[in-house]
Amino acid sequence: MKIADTFKKFFFPAEEEPSHDFTMPSSSEVIPSTPEEIDKLDDVKDIFPSLDVNIEYIKVKYNLLINSDIILREFILTARNKQYRAFLFFIDGMVSTDLINNYVLKPLMLKNQANSFDGNQNQIISEAVTNNITVRKVKKFDIKDYILNSLLPQNNIKIQKEFKDIFASVNAGNCALFVDTLNISFDIDVKGFQSRSISKPENEVVLRGPQEAFIENIRVNTSLLRRIINNENLIIENIKIGKVSQTNCALCYMKNIANDDLVAEAKYRLNNINIDYLISSGQLEQLFEDNSKYSLPQVIATERPDKTATHLLEGRVVILVNGSPYALIVPAVFIDFLESPEDNNIKFQFANLLKLIRIASFLITLLLPGIYVAITSFHQEFIPTELLFAIVASRASVPFSIIFEIIIMELSFELIREAGLRVPTPIRSYNWYNWCPDNRSSSG
Repeated sequence: MKIADTFKKFFFPAEEEPSHDFTMPSSSEVIPSTPEEIDKLDDVKDIFPSLDVNIEYIKVKYNLLINSDIILREFILTARNKQYRAFLFFIDGMVSTDLINNYVLKPLMLKNQANSFDGNQNQIISEAVTNNITVRKVKKFDIKDYILNSLLPQNNIKIQKEFKDIFASVNAGNCALFVDTLNISFDIDVKGFQSRSISKPENEVVLRGPQEAFIENIRVNTSLLRRIINNENLIIENIKIGKVSQTNCALCYMKNIANDDLVAEAKYRLNNINIDYLISSGQLEQLFEDNSKYSLPQVIATERPDKTATHLLEGRVVILVNGSPYALIVPAVFIDFLESPEDNNIKFQFANLLKLIRIASFLITLLLPGIYVAITSFHQEFIPTELLFAIVASRASVPFSIIFEIIIMELSFELIREAGLRVPTPIRSYNWYNWCPDNRSSSG
């Protein structure tokens, strides 16, 4: 019977049980009132009008019992001599405390000329007097417009209606203001985290030309491009990549110069990258190029703003990644990798000569080992007799073949290059001190 049942299950599988779809109510349908109910709602989108519910929801989402840098500052907001409960939500270390104290909390909490009127008094928009008759146009008091237009002296404020937008802004260094009875939040730009200052390029050094390099802050990098190009046709679009990290990326191009099909293709590829996190531009380069199996580079990576601006003005598309000091330039052709940013700062005769030298160096590096092996092993007649005798005499005591020697030589150069890049500086300084003849003689 067991064999028969096994045979029946193998050739005649059982029918699948019918599935049932269940739909969870949205935040507009149900307003939770307890932390247990809030914990069950993982897909809440809209902000609640109840301040207590918003506080509990943020506490659950950000694990306030564990996280020590998440700040919820509750206070009483004063507007037209009326008081409202409110709270600020931000991350310590990402914001400027001076901006929050002087330009957010102080105008909202303290009584001043802007919020000392009667709470029932409407706002006067215009007033005209005709034949001793005063005609006034008034607007009904609205706490949302009043806070936005009269109580927050900040240059960048947005009104958000969904939690995901608030969470993304707070994670980027902004603070969120929630007011009781309002189902919106004020997104206030108070960024104040530390970043590396603009320094000289380390990998693309030039003698003549700008001495500035990109840094890890994407807004500083876009400002460098704006300052060099200085044209309103420079378009910088923000795109978020990564379902978890939500890394900010900037797609830059010249509106009247870049090909529209090229821009559309770049947007399509960036918007269709399905990954959990993006940390650096090197990861994006592998995901963005046509075929990552090719060893030849297909994207230009540079740390120089002047080189990036030059390619933008030529119609290329540039991609900046927040947290990476390198810009990606597409499309890339072979000759681009044999050019130097210094070619624009010298006469074209010398620039062309240097480019020819680079091409010759590339061909020598690529073909010389193979040519040497082919001539010394199979076509000795191309070598002069005296040179051939010298080569044979030098190889008389060598137990390895020429091909093996070439492979060992290539690996040795790669090891030396990797050691020069990866070995820590103190170790290199120590080895140089011990190797130097003057130091050894003085120590002896």
